[in-house]
Amino acid sequence: MFFSDRTDAGRQLAARLDHLRGHDVVVLGLPRGGVPVAAEVADALDAPLDICLVRKLGVPQQPELAMGALGEGGVRVVNERVLHEAGVGARDLAAVEEREHAELDHRARRYRGSRPSVPLEGRTVLVVDDGLATGATALAACRVVRARGAARIILAVPVAPRGWTARLGGEADETVSVHTPDLFYAIGQFYRDFTQTPDAEVVACLDRIRAAHGPVVQDTDVRIPVDDGVTLAGRLAVPEGATGIVLFAHGSGSSRHSPRNRAVAGALNRAGLGTLLFDLLTEAEAVDRAHVFDTPLLAGRLARATEWLAGRPESEGLPLGYFGASTGAAAALWAAGDLESSVAAVVSRGGRPDLAADHLARVKAPTLLVVGGRDVLVLDLNRRAESLLQCESRLEVVEGATHLFEEPGALEEVAELATSWFTGHFRDQ
Repeated sequence: MFFSDRTDAGRQLAARLDHLRGHDVVVLGLPRGGVPVAAEVADALDAPLDICLVRKLGVPQQPELAMGALGEGGVRVVNERVLHEAGVGARDLAAVEEREHAELDHRARRYRGSRPSVPLEGRTVLVVDDGLATGATALAACRVVRARGAARIILAVPVAPRGWTARLGGEADETVSVHTPDLFYAIGQFYRDFTQTPDAEVVACLDRIRAAHGPVVQDTDVRIPVDDGVTLAGRLAVPEGATGIVLFAHGSGSSRHSPRNRAVAGALNRAGLGTLLFDLLTEAEAVDRAHVFDTPLLAGRLARATEWLAGRPESEGLPLGYFGASTGAAAALWAAGDLESSVAAVVSRGGRPDLAADHLARVKAPTLLVVGGRDVLVLDLNRRAESLLQCESRLEVVEGATHLFEEPGALEEVAELATSWFTGHFRDQ
């Protein structure tokens, strides 16, 4: 016997996964028994936890023996060898599938309710169960996760039979097991306590980790019409229960893929704020550097993107704000200075407010200017700009930081300042 219970198994498994600490990992537990194991792993890695809904297709006369599995999104895995050896016909298989499809729907409602699932696109996903026997359920889970856009899949279990990785057919990029015994009859033989996990425990595990990691964020790729025949690509991220949405205006020709702005956006999302990262220029336009400094063009597109966002159901009743970087900050201030602008708050990171010209004096939204202490020229420009602002404003200097805030802790300080500014002023709306 290797484990006292699933909590003990989760802790032992987490010790084998310590190399993932600090990485962008999402932990998915397979309900029901895999969730308490996954919760211990998520705790140890300080990672978000969600479920991967998969149902084993048990042989009618021997339900613990898997002849296949079903997963979310229509994923279906069938073990032809087990079907043949157990003598299961098409009618019996169909009856089991119908029952398990209904159970999948029931569990989705029971465990998730109205909450969206944690986004997996482009991320490392750690799939966890309380053990692996035939591998059918794990195989289906890996396929579900791959279909949802995971960049890398790691399947981790406390115990599995020797040679278990061959059963996965390469569906997982990495596999981890604490024990791989030669004599393997059933997963329960390796646990002192292997009683069935109740639904209430699954929900409690999910709620506990969710509370520690902030709200679930729904990410959506969007296309934003801004001019005749011009549509811009963007990424809209809205946390559950969002209290406002911030539009990002990138500077110096950077795009929605800017690592610095994505880092700040992630911090805002964790604080319950939505974000819209989008390109102010098309790829063809970005080739011409003159467009990068065309503040009226960029401000006009930001204003039209704001109108587009205001008409979406995700933003209904929510205040909107601008986060501008470098030349994008000039566009944000220019747009905020429009008489018809209803933007609730503005934050500038290493901005060029001088490019906003006489629009500075027209800005009504509370404005925070954040500049690196070693970014001497831009710091001087921001000091002059603050004297021209007629709205509530503040200049924050991040000591030791240069223009790109690449120094250790500098960007994190920017994110904290922006989060505090937006949450405080959105609350006043």
